[in-house]
Amino acid sequence: EVHLVESGGGSVQAGGALRLSCTASGFTFADSDMGWYRQAPGNECYLVSTINADGTTYYTDDVKGRFTISQDDAKNTVYLQMNRLEPEDTALYYCAADLDFDWPHSLGGLCGSVRPPEYWGQGTQVTVSS
Repeated sequence: EVHLVESGGGSVQAGGALRLSCTASGFTFADSDMGWYRQAPGNECYLVSTINADGTTYYTDDVKGRFTISQDDAKNTVYLQMNRLEPEDTALYYCAADLDFDWPHSLGGLCGSVRPPEYWGQGTQVTVSS
């Protein structure tokens, strides 16, 4: 059975930092592309960052230079280091995995229920106060 378990969310003040973790099981992590999406109340599910199985990373413009995605294949874990957080970063953050997915910037619907990507975590809340 596949599991993606996120952790590391919380509440911080603007300018602060958090590191999200997503630990995978039940599939071949090293062969999979991983990504983070986020969803604020009333908003669509938007892409934050991705890391391919070959280590290639991608960031959307609103997080580029502030967020860093990385992975540890030995721990089957992908991380999202979030620095210089802004109130606009407040959202539920979801980890996702797929073997072959083009990671569109918007999935339109609810993070965690739209397919593809194939696998989703349960989400972790990030709240940034001004």
